[in-house]
Amino acid sequence: MSRHEARDLAFKILFQADVGKNPWQEVLPRTIRENSLPESSQAFLTELVKGTIKNLGAIDAEIVKYAQDWKLERMANTDRNILRIAIYELKFSAAKTPVSVTVNEAVELAKTYGDQDSGKFVNGILGNLARNLAAASAPPAEPAPAPAADSKSDEES
Repeated sequence: MSRHEARDLAFKILFQADVGKNPWQEVLPRTIRENSLPESSQAFLTELVKGTIKNLGAIDAEIVKYAQDWKLERMANTDRNILRIAIYELKFSAAKTPVSVTVNEAVELAKTYGDQDSGKFVNGILGNLARNLAAASAPPAEPAPAPAADSKSDEES
């Protein structure tokens, strides 16, 4: 199983917990059993689900921050849960998946499970977040060297 498939299952688990009000603690092990996941995929799937749930308040605050004029509860359920997983990966995961991979995976999930505008919506929010994360982690710019003073010596005057 690939990481893509693990993200897909994580989305389905979080969606069931969010919309269906099914306890994720029951859905996660059942999903692992039903899909006969190898150990590495189980670990990644478990990290995505538990990490997203653990950081849900901070993740939702990020969504609200970047989803201008959108209330979290008015957002499409699919988009909201896809964003939650991606923001967990971008901000909280120890796996340090490349930003472009995380964003692309989220956009693909949005295109698969959302409506015709979901991919653009998810990409816009994650793109803004990614730019801010990159700016925050960039080393401070070196100050420009001071212009050289007029170098006439006292002897020349």
